[in-house]
Amino acid sequence: MYSISEIAQTIKASWAQQNEETIIEHILTDSRKLLFPASSLFFALSGPRRNGILFIEELFQKGVRNFVIDEKIDTEKLLHFAGANFLLVKDALQSLQLLVAFHRNQFGLPVIGITGSNGKTIVKEWLYQLLQNNYNIVRSPKSYNSQIGVPLSVWQINAGHQLGIFEAGISHPDEMERLEKMIMPCIGVLTNIGEAHSEGFLNIRQKINEKLKLFLHSGVLIFNADDPDVNNAVATFAGNVRSADGFQLFSWSRNTMATLQITSIEKRNGFTVITAADHREKLYNMPVKITIPFTDEAAIENAINCWCVLLYLKLENIFIEEKMLQLRSVEMRLELKKGINNCSVINDSYSADINSLTIALDFLVQQQQHPNRTLILSDILQSGKSGDELYTAVAAILAQKKVNRFIGIGPEISKQQDAFKNIQQTIFFSSTAEFKQQFYTLPFNNETILLKGARVFEFEQLSHLLEEKVHQTVMEINLNAITHNLKQYQQLLNPGVRVMAMVKAFSYGSGSFEIANLLQFHKVDYLAVAYTDEGVELRKAGITLPIMVMNAEDVTYNLMVQYNLEPELFSFSILMGFQQYLQQAGITHYPVHIKLDTGMHRLGFEATDVIRLSQVLQSTPTFKVQSVFSHLVGSDTESLDEFTQTQADLFLQSCSALQKITGYPFLRHIGNTSAIHRHKKLQLDMVRLGIGLYGIDNSPAMQQQLKNVTTLKTTISQIKKVNAGETVGYSRKGIVTKDSVIATVRIGYADGYPRALSNGNGKMWVNGSLLPVIGVVCMDMTMLDITGTNIEEGDEVIVFGEPLSVHEVAAWAHTISYEILTGISQRVKRVYFEE
Repeated sequence: MYSISEIAQTIKASWAQQNEETIIEHILTDSRKLLFPASSLFFALSGPRRNGILFIEELFQKGVRNFVIDEKIDTEKLLHFAGANFLLVKDALQSLQLLVAFHRNQFGLPVIGITGSNGKTIVKEWLYQLLQNNYNIVRSPKSYNSQIGVPLSVWQINAGHQLGIFEAGISHPDEMERLEKMIMPCIGVLTNIGEAHSEGFLNIRQKINEKLKLFLHSGVLIFNADDPDVNNAVATFAGNVRSADGFQLFSWSRNTMATLQITSIEKRNGFTVITAADHREKLYNMPVKITIPFTDEAAIENAINCWCVLLYLKLENIFIEEKMLQLRSVEMRLELKKGINNCSVINDSYSADINSLTIALDFLVQQQQHPNRTLILSDILQSGKSGDELYTAVAAILAQKKVNRFIGIGPEISKQQDAFKNIQQTIFFSSTAEFKQQFYTLPFNNETILLKGARVFEFEQLSHLLEEKVHQTVMEINLNAITHNLKQYQQLLNPGVRVMAMVKAFSYGSGSFEIANLLQFHKVDYLAVAYTDEGVELRKAGITLPIMVMNAEDVTYNLMVQYNLEPELFSFSILMGFQQYLQQAGITHYPVHIKLDTGMHRLGFEATDVIRLSQVLQSTPTFKVQSVFSHLVGSDTESLDEFTQTQADLFLQSCSALQKITGYPFLRHIGNTSAIHRHKKLQLDMVRLGIGLYGIDNSPAMQQQLKNVTTLKTTISQIKKVNAGETVGYSRKGIVTKDSVIATVRIGYADGYPRALSNGNGKMWVNGSLLPVIGVVCMDMTMLDITGTNIEEGDEVIVFGEPLSVHEVAAWAHTISYEILTGISQRVKRVYFEE
């Protein structure tokens, strides 16, 4: 905290207007992010799209009384701001940076400074994950690494912090020296150098040299020596600029001698094992190893950079190995949400460049649920290409991806309208604000909309306009995890075995067309739904895969045929009824699936029916049997393995009899999720993959190879203190035995949270703590006992997900995971994301 007079002296400001002395705790550059008016100092920054002075009156009305300006305001105008302090400087941005550099100098904590072209945010967030239990860490929010982002980040430092982790990004020469004075890193990390933000530099070497200026006063630099441009630039920097002050180099390499010499990288089952020789003094050639839960090359490089930091900090190898194995993905993802007017919205507004645009468009193409595709794209900044070259390339990509409508937002893209003349519909806006002004005049209906914008365009505002409004309880579905799980089972299949993916019951609660689109993209062979209306919805959403309907009803035969759905025939009454319908319609060789009952005794033809069934099928050209299948009773249970084999023998005998009489081959399938890995001989021609696709398997060994797909989360709406002896909830069931703190969360049995979890049976995960339910679960709300925690209203609550498995929740409710997943209400918003 500093007084406004101290700040005036620090930034060498003159008083345009001086009033009451104020203590400043917060700096503000964006009027929309005002939280603490009385203790905030607003820097009126000028930019290409806006001038901060225009927002002073609005902020004054909201209670702000301290301003830094670099343009004189008329004395008469200042009279309108009675009681306010105005500091006049030459350059508001430079003054902001000068103040923050002064602030940084008040603290002696070690700071890690990170720069590079790619990986800065990942390395920063991973270092936080790895070190958060060892230090009280202050770090850059999100990707706050710019000339404005860095001061906002560093200003967070206070006396309680033990370690700082800040990233720095530049676009032009001479920018890094200003960031270095604010960050003042002790430990430097240079991440991957690529083409991003190259436009402002003559060549790659100049770009590297400018980035190295972040380390003018750091004690050590960690870098990858395998990049010759980086290696040469670092050697010159160390030899010329830092030759006489004890500057250390901590290099790592796969190819040449380095401080950390990578000796092997082995990828297996979604993990990567990295082995190296530690060549630091006194540890020369010491073997070390880490395992990370990622296999992509970018993750490997980022993890090694983090590894070097931990080694430099002299942390124990056993600690490093344990922490590296626990690394989690950093959320820089695109999301698929339900939109207004039967639209779907893909939100990828984290960044905008050609490569990420292409990836996002690929995801757009996967979505078949709507006839039209719309892209809303901002200016692509710092691409290194001229406007003509850049947007001609973008237009070509859009044509390739068959985008029907293109909305461009930004001054530069608006100048390139001719490049997009071959797109069916185009419209351009100079700014996000202009788009918002005209939003309600634009038609959005039954289409998939991709939002792709550079951060400065604040497309989160557009996402808010386009998304359907629902309450704060959401279920997130990780599409990458579904893909991963599918591949885990596919690699266990014998050659030629097909996959039928079960998407019944709203894909076990995860969604319908969203999941089916993904499975179709990854080329599964069949889909299976429970009822005809589920299949119709998928067809309307553009799904072309064969679809088996497991519960055919006579009232839906017309829809079945209209939408080319294939029924499961499990009784003679169903068979005869569908045969009669097809004969009246003059349809022959209609694809059907025959269900045999081999021991489940639920649906299906008995073994004693097989001869008669075969004769009926042989006597009519109405049907073409696509497959014959049965359902195993206990494929996941070792004690039932003998019965499983009995079922299999009966099934194979019945199939042989059917095939002998009908005279043509068909697919045979009896293996479900557990049978895929427990009874490999029963994979036959096709397997039915169900709950395993969604990250759940009863085998502990298999479960470890799967990724969590669904995360049900909500928020805390209110916190109350309740005295000992009082009660919580209906019927006074929640008896408080000591003075307690109770939180009400936004989920109840109408959302699918079982009442069986009332009165301490259930728990939820909040800020790293597992907290019990108190009282009875209500229709829309549930109460938690949060006594002894630092939880606040609005905090996120995990009902189940990565830290709290749905297995555990189901066990507490004395049921199974299937019931919990499929019971989540449709009023709970589904958010689909792909990283």
